[in-house]
Formats: sequence, structure tokens, C-alpha cells
Amino acid sequence: MSQKIRTIADMLLMFHRNERPIYFISATNFNLLGIDRWVNRFRYISYIDCFDGRHPNVFVPGETPHDEFESIEDINNYLLQHKEVIDLIERRGGRPVATFLMFDEKTEALAKELGMDVWFPPAALRQRCDNKMETVRIGNKAGVRSVPNTLQKVTSYAELLRVAEGAGLGTDLVVQSAFGDSGHTTFFIASEADFEKHKEDIVGEAEVKIMKRINCRGATLEACATQSGTLVGPLLTEVVGAQELTPYKGGWCGNEIFPGAFSEQVRAKARAMAERFGNQLLEEGYRGYFDLDFLVDQDTGDVYLGELNPRICGASPMTNHAAFAYADAPLFLFHLLEFSGVPFDLNVKEINDRWARPEFIDSWSQLIIKSTSNQIDQVVNAPPTGIYHMAGDGTIGYQRFDYERRAIDSEREAFFLRITGPGDYRYQGADLGILITRGRAMNDNFRLNVRSRDWIRGIQRLYAGKPIVKQEHVPTPGTFKIL
Repeated sequence: MSQKIRTIADMLLMFHRNERPIYFISATNFNLLGIDRWVNRFRYISYIDCFDGRHPNVFVPGETPHDEFESIEDINNYLLQHKEVIDLIERRGGRPVATFLMFDEKTEALAKELGMDVWFPPAALRQRCDNKMETVRIGNKAGVRSVPNTLQKVTSYAELLRVAEGAGLGTDLVVQSAFGDSGHTTFFIASEADFEKHKEDIVGEAEVKIMKRINCRGATLEACATQSGTLVGPLLTEVVGAQELTPYKGGWCGNEIFPGAFSEQVRAKARAMAERFGNQLLEEGYRGYFDLDFLVDQDTGDVYLGELNPRICGASPMTNHAAFAYADAPLFLFHLLEFSGVPFDLNVKEINDRWARPEFIDSWSQLIIKSTSNQIDQVVNAPPTGIYHMAGDGTIGYQRFDYERRAIDSEREAFFLRITGPGDYRYQGADLGILITRGRAMNDNFRLNVRSRDWIRGIQRLYAGKPIVKQEHVPTPGTFKIL
């Protein structure tokens, strides 16, 4: 398409007529669930078969010998070297495009060998921006404040107190290391005993983020930095550390989106902060999709920058299925447009103003169900992906297969995307699956509501495992997230 893209309608037509094979390569298709409905010739290459071979646009190659995976990057590098994947890419021809959740320099090299363009900023730039210390610095340049903090190396509790006192942070502190999921790299320290518990994770770091502890609620928002400006999605609540869902205190385990999740003042602040941050990312050389976590101070109403995820992430399915996406287009399509090489000039202010209106936000929730038991077994029965129904007494049952979350008819139904299936190991922290429902998952005190607890309990009861009777190598609990 040679004509400049000036409207969303132009963009939608362009992707409807797209002839370049575009792939999302990852452990599962969860993060870009449903994008294949918007983009012609879009396919998923996955390691885990969540759909038992029934999704028309998901390709899962047969298992071949490989080293133990220690990251999503390892999974993607395995897939890009798999003969069946290589044959698929060659057979479909064209000028193939690769998109990923996570990738490294090896992934980039393997994609290049296959003649694939990677439609993301370079891995080295993503890695730099992903550093929590760098996030603070980028935010400071953009005028986007973090919780009062200082960035320092510390080797003892006494030194931590001295540094914190000098920065006026008090003695009730939160310490973060540079990389990793916040559930594993955020440490709450109010005493020397707290410090000793996490000492090995802190003192070995070249620099840590030392923050004043505040009474806050977490929120997350996705955006896309483009040559026309930064497009900003809706502000989502976060489900964090729910013991029914995760063994990790502080670990992310879901999201809600609904119009009254935050006050209009908080939503406006977060949207403005995301737009400024995205424009600064463009100055740093980064473009495309990103996610910002925010901390909303419950005592003062202040909104602070939390973390940057320079990528699509676990909140992406919520953002890309919100009401604005069906009124206009999913946010990820603007990312694809940015990397397509097709010239465009969009009125980003007009789009952002429209997306900020309450009617462009509807009510949905997603819950990431992990195994919380510290027992390890092998799964013999697992609930299949599809639509489930809840009876009046709170029990649930499988209704039918589907791969579309839009197929949910009411709050008595839910879409379950299975991750851990028959033959897999069930260990503490293993992702069992994702449950997506209409309506809220939490009550007004931001605790899981009764309906959510019924859904979680019902799904978990559909799993059955058998003891491991011989010495087998199983994944190390908490090694890495696949979502």
C-alpha cells in the first residue's frame, strides 16, 4: 500500500489486505490473543499447545531434544532452530516478520538467518530500558516522577539506613533490583531481619532502587510510541499477591478493566504521564509498544511511575480487547504500523481524547492461576481450553471449545486458556492457565470477590496429578515466567 495512512480506517484496510507473513513466536499465544482476527496472514508459533491442535492459526512443532529452558528467550531460540518451524516459514514464503514477547541477540541472529525482520526495537535497547534504574532516569527526563527514591549500591543494613536517611526516605523501605518480575525482585525492609532475609539479592547488585514505602495501589497502562506521537490505552487495576492464585507475595496475578477503577483525576494523570514517558522513549531511540506500572498513593492521591516493561506483556490481552479496540483498533496494530515502513500521519491527540472517554472502557477481568502447593506431581487430567459455565451453587463445568474470549455470554461464563496440560509437571509457581471473565474479579477493597474465588477453586479441582515415582528432572520452581 503506497498511500500514506491518515485514518484508522486506512490502517484497518491495510492490515486486512496484508500479504506479509507475520508471526508471534513465544511459549503460548496468550499475549497477543486475538490479533490474528485483525491482521491477514498473522500466525502464532508456540511451544505449548494450549488448544489441543484446534486453533487454526497456532502452529506447535513436535517436541525434539533440547537443553532445559531457563527463559522465554531459550524457548524462542529453540523454536527458530526447529526444522518444522523453518519449513513452515519457508513454505509460507513472502518477507516474513517476527514478533516476540522476549528475545535476545541470539534470537535476532536466528531470525536474520531465516530472512525474518524483527518488528521491535533491538534487544540491547530493550534490555537497557528494562533496567529499573534506567526507568527512573528516563522518567526523570520526561518529568514523570517515581516514588521518592535513591539509586545506590549497598552492602549492609547500616549502609542502607545511612543512604535512606540522607535521601529523606525514612526506615520503612522498599528495595528493588534492576531486572526481573517485581514478585521476585522487590523487597520490603523495615528491620535488619528483613534485610538479612534478602541480603544475597541486594548486596550483589551494582545498584539498587531504594524507595520510601507508601500506602499504594498498583495500576498498569499500555501505550505505543510512534512517529505521530504516543497512543495511550486504558488504566487497568492489578491483582497482586492473591494467595489463591500465586505463592509469590507481591507477584502479579491478574488485571481488571472497568470505567470506575480509578478516579478521573488519577486516570488523567496516568495518561499524561504515559504520553510524556513515551515521547521520551522516542528520544532514547525506543519506539513501539510498552507498558508502565503506576503506584497510586492512597493517602495523597499522587500517581507515581513504578516500572517500565519495554514490550507487550501480561496485560496486553486486556488492552487489545477493550471497548476502544473494537470501536477503533487494538493498540498492537499501531505497533505493527510503526514498524511496517508504510508512511502514516495519524491524529494521535484526537485518538487519545476519544479513548479516554468512559464509554470506550468496558468491564473485564483476567486471573493468572498458578499452582500454589509446594508439592510436585505430574498432571494426568487438566481442564481443556474453552468456555466454562458456573452454576448457581458456584460449581463450574466445561461447556464447549472456543479460542475467542468474546464468546463469553455473561458473568456466569468464563474463557479458560490452559497452560499446564496432561503430562506436564505441576510445581509451586507453575502457570496452570488464564481465566478471563466479564465483570470484576475484586471487590471495592480490591480483594478477590466470591465469584472469582469460586472460579479459581472450580478450575483447580479439574486438575488431577499422580506422584512422581522415580527420580525425574522437573523444572525448578520460579525459574522464569512464560507469560
